[in-house]
Amino acid sequence: MKALVLFSGGVDSSTCLAIAVAKYGAKEVLALSVSYGQKHSKELEAAQKIAEYYGVMLKTIDLSKIFEDSNCSLLQGSTEDIPTESYDEQLKKSGGSPVSTYVPFRNGLFLSCAASVALSFGCNEIYYGAHSDDAAGNAYPDCSSEFNDSINRAIFIGSGDRLTVCAPFIGLSKAEVVKRGLELGVPYELTWSCYSGTDKPCGVCGTCRDRIAAFEKNGVTDPLMKGAAK
Repeated sequence: MKALVLFSGGVDSSTCLAIAVAKYGAKEVLALSVSYGQKHSKELEAAQKIAEYYGVMLKTIDLSKIFEDSNCSLLQGSTEDIPTESYDEQLKKSGGSPVSTYVPFRNGLFLSCAASVALSFGCNEIYYGAHSDDAAGNAYPDCSSEFNDSINRAIFIGSGDRLTVCAPFIGLSKAEVVKRGLELGVPYELTWSCYSGTDKPCGVCGTCRDRIAAFEKNGVTDPLMKGAAK
């Protein structure tokens, strides 16, 4: 295989998957999903559907034990409620610290695990969907270009110069990610981004707000918001 895509079943990773498949073909792409103790399984279910849509191999690993002591609001054992505010509003309250939905060093852990899996399958690239909106204001520091440059160098050196990290959206907004995905025909109706596990997206958590706005900026309606609560 040529490429591994770190794959959540959301907008950004699904667009990454489409890019990798367009470049290498489905048989040369491995999608890697992670169960990390999240409060619901909706994103993992979405990942399965999208992997089947593209005809790529999907591997799922369980890293939930690592986060069992974290009180991140996304996790099953958390005492915190998932915020229903924009990331800007959350950052004002946190004084610039990462938001409560930041899973501790998640991208660092996921990419390190992905490197091991990628090398085992003979891949030479890892794709992941970090973009500039998530990094803005230090909301998710492991989505920043500085983090990406550092982890890419570490994985390249640690793999014996065999493996690189590709973050095609690191300098782009989420609206620009959606624009690229619409051009590629990504089945966004199969994706899931909402932090709640309800039948329809809540429309008010940070990721719902960003997703809805990204589609609106492209002149289209988020396909998951038809008939959803607002």
